[in-house]
Amino acid sequence: MENTTTSKFLNDRFSRFFKFSLTENDKDIREEMMQPEISAESVEKTVILLKEKAESGDSQAAFLLGQLHYEEGRYTEAEIIFDGIKDEDPRALYQLAVMYYDGLGTKEDLGKAMELMRRVALWDSSYVGSVRHAALYNLGRAYLEGYGVQASSDEAERLWLLAADDGNPNASVEAQSSLGMFYCRPETLDLTKAFSWHSEACGNGSVESQGALGVMYLYGLGVQKDPDSALFCLKASAERGNVYAQGHLTACYYQRKLYSRAAALGERVCGYEDTSAIARHTGCLEEFIRKGITIAMFYFARCLYLGRGVLQNRDRAKRYFTQAARMDPEICQELQMNVVHGRI
Repeated sequence: MENTTTSKFLNDRFSRFFKFSLTENDKDIREEMMQPEISAESVEKTVILLKEKAESGDSQAAFLLGQLHYEEGRYTEAEIIFDGIKDEDPRALYQLAVMYYDGLGTKEDLGKAMELMRRVALWDSSYVGSVRHAALYNLGRAYLEGYGVQASSDEAERLWLLAADDGNPNASVEAQSSLGMFYCRPETLDLTKAFSWHSEACGNGSVESQGALGVMYLYGLGVQKDPDSALFCLKASAERGNVYAQGHLTACYYQRKLYSRAAALGERVCGYEDTSAIARHTGCLEEFIRKGITIAMFYFARCLYLGRGVLQNRDRAKRYFTQAARMDPEICQELQMNVVHGRI
């Protein structure tokens, strides 16, 4: 999820908000925080400046001070500040929910975290802004996966529809993309809705939905097959770091007999190791990152085995086939059946 931690809750990137929400009155802080490399000295200077503003009654500075402590890993200090302004600032309430959920600077308390996140979702003020959509998204994810609540697909769907806000680009793009994934699940299958929500999310910048659209165009899922649109979406998403798209792009190159391209991309994807770090960096689900690596690894192994686009090396091919099977046996079995039936 988007967070400097490994939170199950989405922690909206307040670091971007921190830098770009500063006003002209905060010019001194802006100059410190907009440096290419922020030193410890700059951080401490910013803390002092924010404290002065917060003590003079500047509520914005109070939140930013808490957020700066949070991003620096000073969770005890962050909690004190957020707790002091939680009834006036929904962003502070939101961050407290994240901290209670993950036990950051405090004891993990899933019940309290859910209670605080619900308060953000129900906050009755235009001031709450996009943080309300983020809270609704998190609550939906909690219900889908049973984090601190009784799992309920119906409640997850309801909350995500509220968070997605009919495709509003200022709402939760994560919820829009998640609805696309939700309607691809066997239990809640509706490929027409899946394609629609992935289209909304892609239009609002989701790299994960862009890759999903490529796959849907490639195989005609919820839309008519369109190889050119599939290639366009997969290439664009792959270039933005979507590993699932990179895996399918490797397959696409292979099927088009562009073996050198398939081998080159497949070999690069085979080198990925830290799937958690990739998930944090791209915002893509780790499950689909592993699937993308598996697909790329299988096709690269196929190139090695047959000497297509790369020097033949069957021993190396067998090692990659084995690694792919360990990473995702189900996908490997499906790909192997395609080999048996002459489709690869």
